[in-house]
Amino acid sequence: MNHLTSLQLKLLRDLWRLRTQAFAVAAVAMCGITSPVSTRGAYEALRLAQHTYYQQYRFADVFASVRRAPAGITDAIRRIEGVADVQARVLFDATLDVPGLTEPATGRLVSLKTANQNDLNRIYPRAGRLPAPGSRHEILVREAFAGANALQAGVDLKVVINGRFETLTVTGIAISPEYINEMRGSGFPDYRRFGVLWMDHEALSSLLGMREGCIDIVLTLSPGASEAEVIHRLDGLLETFGGLGAIGREDQLSHQFISNELAQTRVSATVIPTIFLSVTAFLVHNVLLRLSSLQRTQIGLLKSFGFGHVTIAGHYMQFALITVATGSITGIALGSWLGHGLAHLYARFFHFPILSFSLSASLVLTALIVSLLSALLGSSLAVLRVLRMTSADAMRPESPLHYRRSNLESSRWWWRLPLALRMVSRNLLRTPLKTSLTVLGLSMSTALVITGLFSFDALNEIIRFQYRVLQLEEISVTLNEAYSADVVSRLSRLPGVLRAEGFLSMPVSLKVRHREKRTVIIGLERERQLQLTVDAHERSIELPAEGLVSSRMLADLLEFQIGDSVEIHFLGRRRQKIDVPVTLILDEPIGAFAYMDTQALSRLLQKIPTANGAWLALDMTKADEFYRTIKALPALASTSLREATPASFLSTVGENIRINNSVLIFFACVIAAGISYNSARIALSEHATELASLRILGFTRAEITVLLLTEQWLLTAIAIPLAA
Repeated sequence: MNHLTSLQLKLLRDLWRLRTQAFAVAAVAMCGITSPVSTRGAYEALRLAQHTYYQQYRFADVFASVRRAPAGITDAIRRIEGVADVQARVLFDATLDVPGLTEPATGRLVSLKTANQNDLNRIYPRAGRLPAPGSRHEILVREAFAGANALQAGVDLKVVINGRFETLTVTGIAISPEYINEMRGSGFPDYRRFGVLWMDHEALSSLLGMREGCIDIVLTLSPGASEAEVIHRLDGLLETFGGLGAIGREDQLSHQFISNELAQTRVSATVIPTIFLSVTAFLVHNVLLRLSSLQRTQIGLLKSFGFGHVTIAGHYMQFALITVATGSITGIALGSWLGHGLAHLYARFFHFPILSFSLSASLVLTALIVSLLSALLGSSLAVLRVLRMTSADAMRPESPLHYRRSNLESSRWWWRLPLALRMVSRNLLRTPLKTSLTVLGLSMSTALVITGLFSFDALNEIIRFQYRVLQLEEISVTLNEAYSADVVSRLSRLPGVLRAEGFLSMPVSLKVRHREKRTVIIGLERERQLQLTVDAHERSIELPAEGLVSSRMLADLLEFQIGDSVEIHFLGRRRQKIDVPVTLILDEPIGAFAYMDTQALSRLLQKIPTANGAWLALDMTKADEFYRTIKALPALASTSLREATPASFLSTVGENIRINNSVLIFFACVIAAGISYNSARIALSEHATELASLRILGFTRAEITVLLLTEQWLLTAIAIPLAA
């Protein structure tokens, strides 16, 4: 007992004497535990909120769109093996005139059976009330759109439905599992100019002239049912009615967005803690190695007094365990606090009914076990060195390192280096393992900063390329159906329009061997100035007169190259599938789209050239007049402003990225400070005699300081390019 008490007192003295180095180790361990506790805890909270939300509000498993089908089609769908429940709906995209918004917005009107609480994709009211049954002028508005436009119950929105002006009154704010994130296509969400509106089913069907019809079908699957088989049979059933192709939940835009966020959070919760705990093990190893070198005589005395290997090993491992455990406990508390903040950000962004962060016992236990294992791993080599010492060896001073001239010192340019740099480089070259590990640790901290800033750089580059190089229009408009090509000339005569270029967007299913992808083919005019196709050097290239042009993302998904043949099935049309060769692949940053020359696409469709959308260049001095005009166009389905879309995205997602990057940079600074401080302390202890000799020879304190700092500067200079 006295032996243990003596060692415990020695342990406390060692901790106090090396308190700054122990604090550095504890700080890195704290960051290593804070990261998984916060990110993994937020991941679990987000996943639980998603699962609960989907289950309680009956999020559908399969989604299908048709041009028009009878409402009674649901009876035939229910008879498909594997279908548990089905619901037919009406959807309609319309241009909105929102109070306080100069530009037109797009509202997706979704039919809602207010009397049936067993609907699929049920809504969750946040404020106000549901629309009255049969009311043609009452709507619910999704929370994100309402918040971006300061909409409340009682506000009126003007909309053109089926060629008629309608005034819709907001009765409440709601959310739905189907629209956790409001997105159109695969671009950026724009909460101010695109929103989901729910209207009574009978009222919306009446306004659209579809009392006995539907254009959207959602269904759930029975346990154990094959999604692929159900989709195959559903597509066959809906083909007669212009089916646009059913998709599973994994391909639904909102679910896809949150799934990507979950996957990213899960990776972050694994990779970043691994970096921190590796550095923790390295720092523990360095501290104990220095401690054992300084205490050789004490180790020899302990062994000569009969202390066994297990007791001595336990003594030094306790130093590591206490240091890392202190940092880990602090990290759990800090991680819990950051996790609550991260969950709050997720709740604001994804609009779940309930999203709360809770620290599970399994997560805390796992974090502690992993941190303690890193401490044991870091201390094991140093402790093994202690155990290998005999009493006689430990009582003698440590043998000096075997010095010899390296190849670099034999080179001609070596002697041209400053004296301080030569001295530092020689010391580093003689301990290659320690130097390599220190550089590795510093490069990890630099890599964290680069990783955090890369997300901003990548996002800015995507926005620059997509919205400054490829897209040069001020606004794009989508029409509610395809019109003859002269619709483009009519659009060009609207107030403030300088140039109009039409396009034809066709939903298709592309197949290459066993791989298949639903996307759109966009028919482009040959002479274009507003929507460009460019090569890798951002030089404009001409669209081929024949064949299919693909984005790089689509080519990678289907694994085809230029010259390969792609099978095209035009969805919504009863026609044979057509094989078309790939003539060009574009490196586009957003979307998995395909393109064709409008004339070539029209020949495939066996019809005269048409357009269902246009890109417009505007005289911005007349923009207000243009916006007022298009808000009243009955043929207009939706609009998208080039500048507004990325700006809206950055104002929401950018905040999350900035916060995450700030935390990453703080963690990186902790790693760099911990490694640099320990490295400097070890260098000072190892070269104390040499430095004292230099002082006797006339070196000033400033010159000695430069020697010590030059070593850290050199290590950092080597680490930075390695991190990049």
